[in-house]
Amino acid sequence: MKNAIIYGSRYGSARRYAEEFSERIGVPAYAFDEGPDLRDCDVLVFFGGMYAGGVLGLKQTLRGMEGEMPRRLLIATVGLADPREAENEKNLREAVERQVPKALLPRTEIFHLRGGVDYAKLSLAHRGMMRLVYEKARRMPEAERGAEDRAILDTYGKAVDMVDFAALDDICAALRRA
Repeated sequence: MKNAIIYGSRYGSARRYAEEFSERIGVPAYAFDEGPDLRDCDVLVFFGGMYAGGVLGLKQTLRGMEGEMPRRLLIATVGLADPREAENEKNLREAVERQVPKALLPRTEIFHLRGGVDYAKLSLAHRGMMRLVYEKARRMPEAERGAEDRAILDTYGKAVDMVDFAALDDICAALRRA
């Protein structure tokens, strides 16, 4: 069985998870825009940062497989949202399902990992976007704030690292079941 690890990371958290996972299973990890030919891949493990409701690099990776989809697809989203919150888990799952071909969904397992943010390292565009999201959440009545709004308010302007490599254990177990 041929396994592959691909990641889409803009600021580093998804890359860190992919590299740690790579060490654990002994398979190299590649960025989505430099990865190997995946057409004969049995199990694809994809780590991707969540940006604007999508998983960075996932659509491009799957499109590049040209109809020869893997037998199994394990996707780990990486972001600020706490996946233990039901609302967040639902939103993350829906974002992934919009990007995965319907025929592949029954063979797909989805995981959600906490990432991090360092506002000093964000691009100007991302800083501006986060400022707008922050201001919207700040003006919202507290009773109407969702889990994502609270996460933005808690982390805005800070350097926060919530990467937890122990969370990879579930993905390792899923790979063993593949």
